[in-house]
Amino acid sequence: MKKAKQYNGAWEAVENELIRGQNLWLRSKLQSRIVAKLTAGTLTQAKMAALLNITQPRVCALLQGKVEQFRLDSLVDIAHRLGLSISLEVEP
Repeated sequence: MKKAKQYNGAWEAVENELIRGQNLWLRSKLQSRIVAKLTAGTLTQAKMAALLNITQPRVCALLQGKVEQFRLDSLVDIAHRLGLSISLEVEP
């Protein structure tokens, strides 16, 4: 059985969830652009995997929207291999 995560207070829990939410949002946005680029062509998943330097099962997971299986830096690497340009805006 999985042990429940414990926080030092309610605000710590909320802050952690906000951070996770922002990270997931960034990964989802990047994943959707990657999938759009990949599906615009006629490549097989095997050829996509070779192009992206990942395995075919990882390509399949990416195309199925399993964004929780990918770190943000991995998605950035994949996007660059596809020729996508990425910019980041940080606000106070």
